[in-house]
Amino acid sequence: MFSKIASISFLLSILSFGMFYNTTNADSTRNIEQHFNGKEKIQVALLLDLSGSMDGLIEQAKSRLWNIVNTMSTLKCKGETPTLEIALYEYGKSNLPAKNHFIRQVLPFTKDLDLVSEMLFSLRTNGGEEYCGAVIESAVQELNWQAGTSDLKLIYIAGNEPFNQGPISYAESVSKALQKSIYVNTIFCGNTEEGINTHWYNGAILGNGKYFSINSDDAVVFISTPYDEKIERLNKRLNETYIGYGSKHHTKQQNQIVQDRNAEMISKSNMTERIITKSQSNYNNVDWDLVDKMKEDKTFLTKMKKEEMPVELQGKTDKEREEYILEKKNQREQIQREISELSVKRQQFIDIESKKSNQNYDDLGTSIVKSIHEIAIVKGYTTIK
Repeated sequence: MFSKIASISFLLSILSFGMFYNTTNADSTRNIEQHFNGKEKIQVALLLDLSGSMDGLIEQAKSRLWNIVNTMSTLKCKGETPTLEIALYEYGKSNLPAKNHFIRQVLPFTKDLDLVSEMLFSLRTNGGEEYCGAVIESAVQELNWQAGTSDLKLIYIAGNEPFNQGPISYAESVSKALQKSIYVNTIFCGNTEEGINTHWYNGAILGNGKYFSINSDDAVVFISTPYDEKIERLNKRLNETYIGYGSKHHTKQQNQIVQDRNAEMISKSNMTERIITKSQSNYNNVDWDLVDKMKEDKTFLTKMKKEEMPVELQGKTDKEREEYILEKKNQREQIQREISELSVKRQQFIDIESKKSNQNYDDLGTSIVKSIHEIAIVKGYTTIK
């Protein structure tokens, strides 16, 4: 029933989409940003130590991304599902600029979950200096944190060196985070007592967050279920409902398939978690998919240039185009409902099997998931399962 994923070679990471966040991706992220104004947000910044000993941490991040997203998608604020944004930083690599304290912003806040997955799979380790105070300060100052009192703002920093290293005081950085109502959570990759003695625990206490210790070299444990294959079959039909538009849709649509494959490369169960994400409102592709775009702007089709339209729509009348998009929309919603129904049964199965095993598995993902609900309750969020 239980299967452990083996160490995955980083040479299998995405080759066709590049190693670094580039101007095209930045433009795409900014485009998506416009579409969700006025709604509560869950903003999560992941700060990952990528020094030489942290290969396992990357594997855990890749293995747990979709489970983390699905957990956050169960949260409700004022009866609605908040918009999810994820940012990503790497720190502690010797090939990063020393003047920036060996820190790089891999992604600013984005709603493009395929892009988050793409960037996680592009990360590599390299020995260097790990400055926790500096990377926290960078995330607090550089990211576009929402100002609303109902927004849930979270930093998760993971690493294995003393928390007080570097030229910037972690206490001062955490204090700046608190001024913006950002919760700072720390995940020490090592023994619990060592994390306490090296200030990781204190960082979380000062940041109103949670402290965890994990073995970053442990493989993530997945529970296979009788529903995984059924959900996977639905995913093939789901992908066929996307109608690309604009100059970037070929690249974006291909990336959707690549991230499906990357999830499956981790395990079948991980792939199932990704498909469940794709059935939820936070998986939104308004910048390249006409079905999502028309939900947001019903008049968008009349504004499009012919060359921006997909080939299958160019020879149709306006009415035929609308009917075609509506058909795909209805198909997608039906498939998403089926996936959602199966996901409930799947989670019930996993809960039962987990109790039978009577084992606790602590990794990057489980640490984040454990803390999300506790902090969300403090902010007045509710959980819908």
